Amino acid sequence: MGVDLLTFGCRLNIAESEAMKKAAEEAGHRHLAIVNTCAVTGEAVRQARQAIRRMKREHPETRIIVTGCAAQIDPAMFAAMPEVDRVIGNEEKAQADTWRALRNPQLDTERVRVADIMAVRETAPHFAEHFEGRTRGFVQVQNGCDHRCTFCIIPFGRGNSRSVPMGAVVEQVRELAPIYKEIVLTGVDVTSWGADLPGTPKLGGLVKAVLKHVPELKRLRLSSIDSVEIDSDLFDVIADEPRFMPHLHLSLQAGDDLILKRMKRRHLRADAIALCEKLRALRPDVVFGADLIAGFPTEDDDMFARSLDLVDACDIAFLHVFPYSPRPGTPAAKMPQIARSLVKERAARLRDKGQESYARNLTRQCGRAHSILVERDGTGRTETFFPVKFSKPPEAGTLINHLITRDDGTALFA
Repeated sequence: MGVDLLTFGCRLNIAESEAMKKAAEEAGHRHLAIVNTCAVTGEAVRQARQAIRRMKREHPETRIIVTGCAAQIDPAMFAAMPEVDRVIGNEEKAQADTWRALRNPQLDTERVRVADIMAVRETAPHFAEHFEGRTRGFVQVQNGCDHRCTFCIIPFGRGNSRSVPMGAVVEQVRELAPIYKEIVLTGVDVTSWGADLPGTPKLGGLVKAVLKHVPELKRLRLSSIDSVEIDSDLFDVIADEPRFMPHLHLSLQAGDDLILKRMKRRHLRADAIALCEKLRALRPDVVFGADLIAGFPTEDDDMFARSLDLVDACDIAFLHVFPYSPRPGTPAAKMPQIARSLVKERAARLRDKGQESYARNLTRQCGRAHSILVERDGTGRTETFFPVKFSKPPEAGTLINHLITRDDGTALFA
């Protein structure tokens, strides 16, 4: 056994995990497992702890290193687990010296190596040469978040927003483009990219630069974006650039204005609807994903109904539902809470609504030719990210054009 990865959470974690694996392998590690945790919900933390225990039972000889947002926020909790050998922070995991030190008994003396993430002012790009088992590459462009949504603990795991310089991003995309037909630009708050760089460039300028300077890149996507931070250059790209994929995942969180204010979000319901209408006018084939939280503190039936209705109002095809989970240290955890049974019930209703919208959007893709990226499991993904099944799967990693003939409510058929 060499270096194994267990990654929870976002696409940024995927990019970081591969970079850590490369650093650990170069340092000569064997029988090592890196657990890259997520802290978005209490359930994500519980799953990580459960997986660590199972991993040690099944592979008792393996050293387990725990890192990621949950480890950054509560290192003592993981350090108290007998299965865990070391806990390292989100800043430390990016440093090659960390992985070299873990191989040296004279240097490897600290069970917990977690610095103050709020003191970090720059971000080291987590560049990986390949992504095991994946047909698309991930490039980190940004880390951290300057906003303080009342439900969110992530800024305390990631620190304040830091941007990777444009030249470094372009170079990484250029290196990955011969290997991957599709690249995803990722970060914690991607649309804040550039605010801390000289001249305060915007994300749209970065996207334009990538597409201009890497003409061999076939497809480019963005991870989750904040609707209020889309700049004019990004609108231009969405409208006019066929290599930019028409699938946008929006951080919406709620459909009721009072709940949005209590969340300390920077948009209102009408803003979300107007944005989707504008984007659809610019790019008629665009498909939306979105995050919505069910059962936020103080949410009553009418407030929830407005979140439920937002799925149809914005025509959200890919809905990610988060049952509200109080995170210690956040303002929302001190607000009047809703019964857990009601939170779960509302989450289930939101998921049902999301499934209805997904099926409706899926059917719209039929009868048209699509460019499809073939995945390693024999399925594929359209430009709009819908899954495709083939009667005879083509080679993984290839781009093919096929007519979509039908759907079965879960996937398309080519």
